[in-house]
Amino acid sequence: MLSSHIFVCTNQKSGVGEAAAKALRKELKVQGLKSFMHEGEKHHNRVQTCDCLDRCKQCKKGNGAALVVYPGGTFYGNVEPRHAARLVREHLAGGRLVADLLLPSDH
Repeated sequence: MLSSHIFVCTNQKSGVGEAAAKALRKELKVQGLKSFMHEGEKHHNRVQTCDCLDRCKQCKKGNGAALVVYPGGTFYGNVEPRHAARLVREHLAGGRLVADLLLPSDH
């Protein structure tokens, strides 16, 4: 388990992007993954909003925002606040991709 950095786009859909980022931050705390120890080292997961992820074509298709998780550069789309718990549990804690929210790796 590594530290992750999540960037949530607020360019196209600022309201849902801000809400999704807030929900992700809350879930990191609830699931004990905001700051944690792993193999004797302290790790942090961070969530930030950003202006544009250059995924507007895919982002316009649904009600949610686009986000990217590093390391790995995994892009998710149509992310709404209701998806936060599952993204944190499956992707960050479990190391599994959330297939129904994945965006193609190339534009």
